[in-house]
Amino acid sequence: MSSYPAHTIESAPAQSKPVLQQLQQAFGLIPNIAASMAASPVLINGFIGLFERVHASSLTEPQIQTLLLTNAVTNASEWPVAFHTALALKEGVHPADVDAIRHGGLPGELGLAALSTLARTLIETRGRLAESDQRRFLEAGFSSEQILEVIAVVAASTITNYTGSVTQPALEATFEEFAWHAPAP
Repeated sequence: MSSYPAHTIESAPAQSKPVLQQLQQAFGLIPNIAASMAASPVLINGFIGLFERVHASSLTEPQIQTLLLTNAVTNASEWPVAFHTALALKEGVHPADVDAIRHGGLPGELGLAALSTLARTLIETRGRLAESDQRRFLEAGFSSEQILEVIAVVAASTITNYTGSVTQPALEATFEEFAWHAPAP
């Protein structure tokens, strides 16, 4: 049982309410992970600010969702895997690519595979990319600036991944069909 309440707009601290209202408008619901984050205005406001910038980057929504799903799987964070599975499919990421990521593999589409590989490598090496990792990403048609954008996506998703692992929010019925369980260590 989690000791972190799932806040509503009414129960959240005053400084968290605007973000919850914004998420309600964007998704038609307040995601349970954000409802947990709302206990800390510092966390939820930092989260929304970074995510707004990530979604305004040069990366497309399918590319961003590929990164977010890869990050959630790599960090073994169950709520974000279900959520980003639903969003990746909604954004047109091929179901076989989504399934591959969920099983620790790479998407078949080369650009998405390059993004997924870079994100996983960033997480696994704690940001210590080898020159060859960067070169492979650039050879896949991306720019050096986009390496930095991927870092922003990894940073943003770390907020949700770690929050999900600590607070263990319930999975909304909307996302239950995409439930995922981390493999045993």
